[in-house]
Amino acid sequence: MAKKIIYTDDAPEPIGPYSQAVSVNGMVFVSGQIPLDPFSGTLVQGSIEEETEQVMANLQAILNAAEMDFANVVKCSIFLADMHDFPKVNEVYGRYFKQAPPARETVEVSMLPKNARVEISCIAIR
Repeated sequence: MAKKIIYTDDAPEPIGPYSQAVSVNGMVFVSGQIPLDPFSGTLVQGSIEEETEQVMANLQAILNAAEMDFANVVKCSIFLADMHDFPKVNEVYGRYFKQAPPARETVEVSMLPKNARVEISCIAIR
């Protein structure tokens, strides 16, 4: 098993003891991303659509660092602070997966890091 840590300056620094992503045996496990601006380190606080766009940009940067893109994604997990945001988050998310979308679950949680409203993680394969 050859485990490789994936890192890019184009995504937020981890805010704890974890990697942005880990690659092993042709699979990339991308840690949950919240709407942190990768350059200022501050939480994007706008509409839920703007926050979701930032989350997707963060995921895209990490996938790119692993020489992949959203077409490689086979599974996503979406965590929402308020399930009422689901339709708007789903609309933004859906723009990134027009063909053969990955498996997914969406759950409401009581709180997310830095009081974010949305967090998304994913698994991608070569």
